[in-house]
Amino acid sequence: MPIDNKTPKWRHQLTLVDREELAVDGVSSLGSYDEKEVVMETEQGVLTITGEGLNIKQLNLEQGNIVIEGTVKGLTYEDETRQKKGLLERFLK
Repeated sequence: MPIDNKTPKWRHQLTLVDREELAVDGVSSLGSYDEKEVVMETEQGVLTITGEGLNIKQLNLEQGNIVIEGTVKGLTYEDETRQKKGLLERFLK
């Protein structure tokens, strides 16, 4: 829920249904994605989703949510101290 119009803050929440559909709230930006990996910046750090046949079904950065379909095999958060550097390094590869 936004605190005010200038600094949006959402509650960070993950909902995984049968390892086939993942809804994530609290997303501030989408880094990179392909059918095996989706990288995003969330209110709790950089989140990497790994799997097979991953597809972004829905994305709304104004509301801070994303829905991903496919077989989810892993969810990984990067350390807070490496958060911004880690995402930047992924873009520069």
